[in-house]
Amino acid sequence: MESSTFMLRDLPHEERPRERMMQYGAESLSQAELLAILLRTGTRRESAIHVAQRILGQVGGLRRLADLSIEELTQIKGIGPAKAVQLKAGMELGRRMANARLDQPVTIRSPHDAADILTEQLRYLQKEHFVCLFLNTKNHVIAQETLSMGSLNASIVHPREVFRAAIKCSSASIICAHNHPSGDPTPSPEDIALTRRLLEAGEIVGIDVLDHLIIGDDGFVSMKERGLM
Repeated sequence: MESSTFMLRDLPHEERPRERMMQYGAESLSQAELLAILLRTGTRRESAIHVAQRILGQVGGLRRLADLSIEELTQIKGIGPAKAVQLKAGMELGRRMANARLDQPVTIRSPHDAADILTEQLRYLQKEHFVCLFLNTKNHVIAQETLSMGSLNASIVHPREVFRAAIKCSSASIICAHNHPSGDPTPSPEDIALTRRLLEAGEIVGIDVLDHLIIGDDGFVSMKERGLM
């Protein structure tokens, strides 16, 4: 008689993601394998790994999956309410882990330090989010704020919003960042123009704009390092 669900334990030992994770570490697993661990079980005809692979292909990868609501997740074959809740909980924990770094004093010494804080928060979003890190005189991050959420291809932010927030938290300097939903972090002409406006406004109010980061799928671009500011 056919089993009602295809369990991970039904796979050959070397194909079981839990065992592979314990032996080789989480970083060695594929996205589908990590997702399969959260799903735990498959369907009557598919293992959890096959379900995970199908889901990633169907929704367009982790970027799209992270943006789906519980209701949208349950519309996918193989995901019921319980699995949808498990997936959302796992993704939310990942997001909070990225934010948790701000609970301890974080010093920004390079663009990579800022990117370490922001990349996982921004890389999978389907709309542009413009975020600022506010720093004190020791370059410690004292606050973070999302100041704009734009359309799929554009983010609109005005310098007054940026510096109002900076003045409110007594910031000595700021680092700006936003994501490109396309996944390509190459600065656009609009990005360059906005950066120059922010630099000019910062000079007027006495708050340094240290950098503007563009976050993509697999990396980031520092406008400072590119010589664009």
